[in-house]
Amino acid sequence: MTQTTTTATPTTGSAVGRPVDRVDGRDKVTGTARYSAEHPLPDLTHAALVHATVARGRITAIDTTAARGVPGVVAVLTHENAPRLRPPRPATMARLSSMAAGTTVNYLNTDEVHWDGQPVAVVVAETSAAAREAAALVRVGYERLPAAVDFAAERGDAAPQKGNPIMPASAGKGDADAALAAAPIAVDHEYTTPPQQHNAMEPHATTAVWDGDRLTVYESTQSLEWVRQHLAERFAVPPANIRVIADHVGGGFGGKGPLWAGTIVATLAARAVGRPVRLSLTREGVNRVVGGRTPTVQRVALGAGTDGRLTALVHTSVARIGRSTGMPEPVTSQTRELYDAPNIRLAQHIVEMDLLPTTFMRAPGEAVGTFALESAVDELAYELGMDPIELRRRNEPAVSPMEGRPFSRRHLSEAYAVGAERFGWADRTPEPRSMRDGRWLVGMGVASAFFGANRFGANVAVRLSVDGGVLVRAGMTDMGMGAATAQAQIAADALDVPVETVRVEYGDSALPSMPMGAGGSTQTVSVAGSVLAACEKLRRRVTALARRTGTVGAPYAETLAAADLPSVEVTVGSETRLGRVAGQARMMTTFIRDRMRWVRAGYGAHFCEVRVDADTGEVRVSRWTGVFDVGTVINPKTAASQFRGGIVMGLGSALSEQTLVDPRTGRIMNPGLDTYHVPVHADVPPIDVTWLGRPDPTTPLGMTGVGEIGTTGVAAAVANAVFHATGRRVRDLPITLDKVM
Repeated sequence: MTQTTTTATPTTGSAVGRPVDRVDGRDKVTGTARYSAEHPLPDLTHAALVHATVARGRITAIDTTAARGVPGVVAVLTHENAPRLRPPRPATMARLSSMAAGTTVNYLNTDEVHWDGQPVAVVVAETSAAAREAAALVRVGYERLPAAVDFAAERGDAAPQKGNPIMPASAGKGDADAALAAAPIAVDHEYTTPPQQHNAMEPHATTAVWDGDRLTVYESTQSLEWVRQHLAERFAVPPANIRVIADHVGGGFGGKGPLWAGTIVATLAARAVGRPVRLSLTREGVNRVVGGRTPTVQRVALGAGTDGRLTALVHTSVARIGRSTGMPEPVTSQTRELYDAPNIRLAQHIVEMDLLPTTFMRAPGEAVGTFALESAVDELAYELGMDPIELRRRNEPAVSPMEGRPFSRRHLSEAYAVGAERFGWADRTPEPRSMRDGRWLVGMGVASAFFGANRFGANVAVRLSVDGGVLVRAGMTDMGMGAATAQAQIAADALDVPVETVRVEYGDSALPSMPMGAGGSTQTVSVAGSVLAACEKLRRRVTALARRTGTVGAPYAETLAAADLPSVEVTVGSETRLGRVAGQARMMTTFIRDRMRWVRAGYGAHFCEVRVDADTGEVRVSRWTGVFDVGTVINPKTAASQFRGGIVMGLGSALSEQTLVDPRTGRIMNPGLDTYHVPVHADVPPIDVTWLGRPDPTTPLGMTGVGEIGTTGVAAAVANAVFHATGRRVRDLPITLDKVM
């Protein structure tokens, strides 16, 4: 696999805009970086889960005799003997941490079973091997109850999805159905996407240590504050008594945003046995207790005049959640903003099922919604005999199509122009099955990328020391995207110091808090706003010291030395209880106000070349170009990695990834990397990524998120290229051999 990367991003200082090496790079490549299952602790025990084998029912009996007889077993906990917990509280926008609960199940405090795989017991032992051996010996009896586990059979019972300020649902303007019926040219098709599971490099793991009523948790999480607040509620201890440490997180993609069974059960077990407990989920365990992406059935109907201008746009969806909660996908979110049409109808529906609850997964909504929308746009282009890029250009909106709000920044047409030149789109012959290289049918496809750009709040502290060093402290997490590196660059330019003198502390709830964590491509811009504010406060304070000490214009270190101060520190945000409440209120007010004022988002254009074996139907993606409009890029090296990672994840969605659920039992049939196929090196083509470098005037330093937009539109670009190569239109992911032949 080869990769090329260029950038048009202007440098805004000596650090921002430069490809600075990751500050944690050396620790990771030398193996000294510690993850949540690698911290050495005295008297440590290990835990293993026992999973339910029915989709819905009640436990009638549990026999733990054989398990307790395994040498090294410390305890076997079930709903009959586990300590009592407070049940999860309902999620509400007024308390963002209430969204932390992956499910409403009160683990090991109930005899009810809500999905096949729900933990019904945990074994604690001196070694992980003993715990796993004993867990396999626990025998559970059930009263089976009727269960809804077949999505295809249940989709007819779907109900309208309720929206909220973060994830709106249905919307419309004009009479889209009448306009569709009257349109000279129209396409109207159903598209499906399968359920998918998170398979981060680091499986979920928790190490819990109680000291009286004080708790320390080493956790693989995207949100330290969500973990702390949720554990405080469930275990009835003050949040101040809980410390959550996530030095390094080996990938998350949304799956490590909420708290799942492993975290709760490990903490419960540690309290019960009075010793530290480590619970590392197996690959199968991750798939059985950590929510993934919902399947979807989508209808996209487009009506247009013979000039290609849209007259009607209909996008509807059905998705699922678990009966014990879950997150529905905002499938039509990109359709609100991408194309201008006088008549639009958007409707999202959900069906509750007795399956593992769904949750955030990289670019929730847009990742699957763009597949249907961008495939339909391609189909319309062929019906019109028009170039797919030209069709998109003709329907480019000047303002938000649904509400008339201005775009804070939008250069999607320019992204297509740049991408077409870099990719060589002009070399494409438009007729399907018209390009060939030996036995390979060659096709080219395009699709738009879209992901909303939001900004939340963050508390930070910045300290300047007499030795010239700068310390930034923030309770953020780094899942490998280079978060700490970016904040070091931002602080360096804000204080006009070399980036090498800046150190960033993160991954610990003892640091200034961040209410949302790393998710929704919001962490970098959210923390950056506070870092910039703190650096400005620090500069003002040092300037005042310089006037008092007669060191105006001298280096910071001289001013501090003249003032006989070892350091000066400033903070943004308050860590008091009232301060946190006020901070969250300000954050939500700003969020809602921004949503009302403009549409802020990232955009992109994907160009894909595929080769399809004419005899076997084998699909190989042979070349990729992605051009993105994401504002200012802080670090070209880490940003390019994020774009490429998103594209690779999108290739998995397009060609191989699907969670297979037995429609009779509700059991996941491929809960591991041996049967759930993610892309490997041989599946990934040369990926050329670039960006326009046009700052967003409504955000700190003009930046928007880069972590999720890369995966949006990818599956559609592949499907459109497959159609161009073969003449076969695949509307059901993944694109497997049988669908191409």
